[in-house]
Amino acid sequence: MKKFLLAALLFAVSGIQAKTLVAFFSATGTTKAAAQKIAKAQNATLWEIIPAEPYTAADLDWRNKKSRSSIEMNDPEARPAIKQCTDITPYDTIYVGYPIWWGICPRIINSWVDNNLFQLEGKTLIPFATSGGSAIKQSVEYLRKTYPSLTWQNGKLK
Repeated sequence: MKKFLLAALLFAVSGIQAKTLVAFFSATGTTKAAAQKIAKAQNATLWEIIPAEPYTAADLDWRNKKSRSSIEMNDPEARPAIKQCTDITPYDTIYVGYPIWWGICPRIINSWVDNNLFQLEGKTLIPFATSGGSAIKQSVEYLRKTYPSLTWQNGKLK
């Protein structure tokens, strides 16, 4: 956090404005609404992480062990394809939003991070999540453990 505040202060003093991106995945629209609020408040660029194959209501049925979301979340190596990527190099701070599935981020977030791994190094990453009952702490710990070379802030549940 100190590193983030110092960077913000240096940008303010130097007159250089940090560029901020809000990248998010939203299966039902809840996370999208939170992302839009953050982007507006931060004067940030908004980018939706869209799966190449959209999720259906049946895909999202967490009670069905054969649903797409259940299969993906039970496979730590699953990386759902993304429709398209954006150039993240101009951004200093990136908010990463997702719904919490099985206590962590959906595997499509792993797909996005894996696709951008080298470009994400040295940037400040601020996770935010939506959930019907889970906290964000476990998902942030998962991201830190999975991607130790990246700078993850504590994040916030929206």
